[in-house]
Amino acid sequence: MYKQKQELKQKVCAQIEQLAPLLYQLADFLAKNPELSGREIKAAAYLQKILKQFNFNFTPILQDKFAAAFKAAKGNGQKKIGFMAEYDALPKIGHGCGHNLIAMMSIGAGVAFNQVTDKIAQTVIFGCPAEETVGGKIDMADGGYFDDITAALIIHPDDKTTVGGTSFASHPLEVTFLGKEAHIADPVYHGVNALDTLVDFYARLKRLQTTFTEKNLIGTIITEGGTAPNIIPAKAVLRSTVRALDSDYLENTMLVQIKELARQVAKEHAAGVQMRHYEPLYKNLRSDERLNRYYEQNFALLGEKYEVIPADFADGSTDVGNVSHVTRTCQPTIRIGNNIFTHTEQFACAANSDFGRRQALLGAKAMAMTAIDILCEDGITDENQ
Repeated sequence: MYKQKQELKQKVCAQIEQLAPLLYQLADFLAKNPELSGREIKAAAYLQKILKQFNFNFTPILQDKFAAAFKAAKGNGQKKIGFMAEYDALPKIGHGCGHNLIAMMSIGAGVAFNQVTDKIAQTVIFGCPAEETVGGKIDMADGGYFDDITAALIIHPDDKTTVGGTSFASHPLEVTFLGKEAHIADPVYHGVNALDTLVDFYARLKRLQTTFTEKNLIGTIITEGGTAPNIIPAKAVLRSTVRALDSDYLENTMLVQIKELARQVAKEHAAGVQMRHYEPLYKNLRSDERLNRYYEQNFALLGEKYEVIPADFADGSTDVGNVSHVTRTCQPTIRIGNNIFTHTEQFACAANSDFGRRQALLGAKAMAMTAIDILCEDGITDENQ
């Protein structure tokens, strides 16, 4: 069985080498044609054009919300291995998060895996828009598109190659306090100061945060605080990103108490209050330990040095977390440069460099090899090939 699995891994790596010119062109096209979240029309069309060359079958998904979302499938067999391609860029920076390379890796790994396993496994490639904003994979997960997927794979570019870790659950909250306008010097007509209410809430929110017992983050800004200094503000708006390492703790403890505090403070100031989540819930990443081990082994086989990240380490949020609550997944990283940071121009340059593309080719191999590991978990026989 081991020998058979290693032969399959060698085959998918050979296929990826043959696909290299096509994959480099893909990464280059996306880098030169960056599109913002929800507008990735050229990117999605380019990916679909490639997949049509390999006779993938397309299913329309989320058409009422995302014009650039798609699902492409091919193959036979009980196991369905998913590959998640991202392709949205950042304002002014372009592909400062390396999504052009994510698309390259997922397309390369998915196509190569199918070419080797078409008769014994199903390959499903997801076109995933808007990761940087509203999270297309959130709607995919909620819509049941990952329900029958055995495992869903992705690798993210970084300044080091890593395996493990998690991500923060995040559910940004906007709080609006409503008061009553009045001239600040009017001795008769008194207003209700919405900004005073907001400032009181802000200070008490900081104190409330110290009582939460699980690791969390709360980042806060004031987006509206009045119109003129001689007018008592009738409206004040606060936006906060509320994050925790566990979605349930975030939703059922932190947000419940934060919202109750807002209502209490508003009442004390005789003000009104409105609250809304201005972005959807990004769930925490439940990183599958077996997949992590597969990636460790495959990076080692490819000669790529890697670090193992503690299971409770998180430095951001991702809609891959929502997928992990439905099926097995994880999100290792691949080094495309040294001492560079995502969401910067330097990272965008690295994502469009020769070294970045070569590393992404290695990442595609690691991903396809991991797909082989998943396929072989229950054993396969020669006559099935």
